Amino acid sequence: MQENVTRAVVFTLLLCLNIRLLNGESPPGKPVIFKCSSPEKETFTCWWKPGANGGLPTNYTLTYYKEGEDTIYECPDYNTSGPNSCYFSKKFTSLWSVYIIRVYATNKMGISASDERLVDVAYIVEPNPPKNVTLEIQQPEDGKPYLWIKWVPPTLADTASGWLLLQYEVRLKHEKAVEWEIYFAGQQTNFKVLSFYPGYKYLVHVRCKPDHGLWSKWSEEHSIEIPSDLNMNDETTWIFVAILSAVICLVMVWAVAFKGYRMMTCILPPVPGPKIKGFDTRLLEVKV
Repeated sequence: MQENVTRAVVFTLLLCLNIRLLNGESPPGKPVIFKCSSPEKETFTCWWKPGANGGLPTNYTLTYYKEGEDTIYECPDYNTSGPNSCYFSKKFTSLWSVYIIRVYATNKMGISASDERLVDVAYIVEPNPPKNVTLEIQQPEDGKPYLWIKWVPPTLADTASGWLLLQYEVRLKHEKAVEWEIYFAGQQTNFKVLSFYPGYKYLVHVRCKPDHGLWSKWSEEHSIEIPSDLNMNDETTWIFVAILSAVICLVMVWAVAFKGYRMMTCILPPVPGPKIKGFDTRLLEVKV
């Protein structure tokens, strides 16, 4: 009798499962953790892509533990960084720890888990873009004009104390160009562009990255109109050209003088010494 009851229960469960499957209901698909990043080495966020929900309401839970520890924790903040994300504030971020992170998807039909993601905060820093980008045309009295690009480190980046060292790249092009010109600016927060065309509008972006992290997004686009009547003469260049011309003239004069000497040698060769065989030159010596 008990065996028949057990069979009936199992049959009922399988029937319910088949009915749910026929209705398009199934366990959730596998979520994928696709990115973890930190703007300043003090906080970080991880984002995931949900799998199929199986036709049912699905809940997501992010869990983590630190390498070398056994305690498993749940995400402290699902809201700050938007949907399908987990934000770790300063309270929950440790620079010298490796986090092992996993996301679970759960509905009435079952549960699925993402692959583990190992996170070392020092290597996932992706700062915000530089801010306050300004463009100016400078024209020194004794030199060629240049486009001076200046900017300020991104918000939240503590560069003054050396906690975060940033390197910068500048890209620009005139409005009719197809490709960008990219310049590496090192750790300085300004850059001089010496080559440009008067009468064109130039577009400029700046981005940054730490030594072991990721490039930020490009800053907002900034533009400047180069005056068409800008004086592009460079006195330094003309001085260099004058010196080079003088050197070339001296070389030509020397070459002509040397060639003239050789021609005189050919026209008036030196008188050869006596070549009479058996002649003793000591006989020419005057005896006192």
